[in-house]
Order: sequence, then structure tokens, then C-alpha cells
Amino acid sequence: MLRGQKVYARANAQGVPLAEGGRVEIRYNPNDGRRYRARADNLEVVDSALLPDATCGPADAPDTSTAEQKAVRGASSGAGDAGPARVPAKHAEGTVIAYADGACSGNPGPAGLGVVILDGTRRVELSEYLGVQTNNIAELTAVLRALREVPPASPLVIHTDSQYTIGVLQKGWKAKANATLIAELRDVLAAHEQTRLAYVPGHAGVILNERADALAREAVSGRRTRREVYLNGPKA
Repeated sequence: MLRGQKVYARANAQGVPLAEGGRVEIRYNPNDGRRYRARADNLEVVDSALLPDATCGPADAPDTSTAEQKAVRGASSGAGDAGPARVPAKHAEGTVIAYADGACSGNPGPAGLGVVILDGTRRVELSEYLGVQTNNIAELTAVLRALREVPPASPLVIHTDSQYTIGVLQKGWKAKANATLIAELRDVLAAHEQTRLAYVPGHAGVILNERADALAREAVSGRRTRREVYLNGPKA
């Protein structure tokens, strides 16, 4: 499982994810021609059955050489009910753009969130330690923090790599856990009539999503919370 979504991960003969440089090759779909690399500590083994290499067909790594706006154009297919999703490269003028991500060392375990918000020339970065929580709580809380940073009347697109978050907030999935947090999020979303969630593939070179991930991990590793605001253009 990667952030609440089942994926295929390359493993050794004992069924342990095979990490190179701290990252493991994964596939969202075994034959869609796309492969990705996820941090080993983001993966939770829920099925240790080994499949033959032929299960996953030939694939190329995603193109990560373009700028952020071009990088988000090709959000890949997810798994299960979420289906294919596409993140637009351009948004209507005046739209606030946010990237929200959660991190968890163990599940449950020390958790944190990271949020990047672009509002014209104003950029807000949040890195918040959440204590011992589950990964899904971290992902949901990251979206809630993004919503709280933006006035309800403002058009807002929140990018998340959590299929679970999009499912319970926009697709009508039944929430078997985290009911109180999800109810709060649904109430806040109802007040943000011009807000929508957009799926973005994790660890695919989308610069602002990678930044949100780094902020979440910073919160976990440092056990601390911070909020920074940058004016006159985004920070490099």
C-alpha cells in the first residue's frame, strides 16, 4: 500500500521491497507502460505473495525534466475505483493552487503533513507534526490545512496523491474510519464551493508535490511545526 492505494512493488525472493537509493520501483498498473519509484518507508506490505517478473510489462520512467506546470500535465492512471485522472497544466486566472501531502513513519507512527499554496505572488508553506497517527489521517489533515489557509470564496484546486482522500471527499466512498475528521472536511468543503481536489501521482517529479512531501517528512523527522510565507514570487 502506498498512501492508501494498492500498488505493485519490486521485491526480493523473501517478498521484501527491493530498495535502491532508498526507493523501490512500483507500478500502479502492471501493463500501462509506466513505472515509478517510491520511498521504501512509504510502502506497507499487505500481500507478500510474489508474482513473476512477467506480470509487469516493459515500462519507462515518467519524464521529470520539464518545469512544474508541464510536469503535472500527465498525471497517470491510479488503481481501483479512482481510475484515470488528469491534472490540468493551466488553471483559470485567480485560482489558488495547493499541494497537500502526508507522511508517516510506520502506520500508525509519527506523522506529519506538508502543504504548499500558491496565491498569485504569495506562497505559503506548512510543515506540521501530528504526533502518532495513521497515514490516511495525515493525508486528510493536510487537505484540511490547505482549506483553512484560503478564503471560502476563492477558487481553489488542491492536489493530492492520496486516492483515499479523493474517494471519501469527492467520490462518495463510505468512510469506515476517521469519520469525525472526514465529516469536518466535508463541512469545510461545502463552504468552499469553488474548491476541488485533483489527483497527482506521487514521486513522479511534480515539483510542488515533491516539496509538499519534503515538508511532511521534515515535520516527522524534526518533530516540529512551522509556517512560512514568501512574497514577490515563489521561493526557489
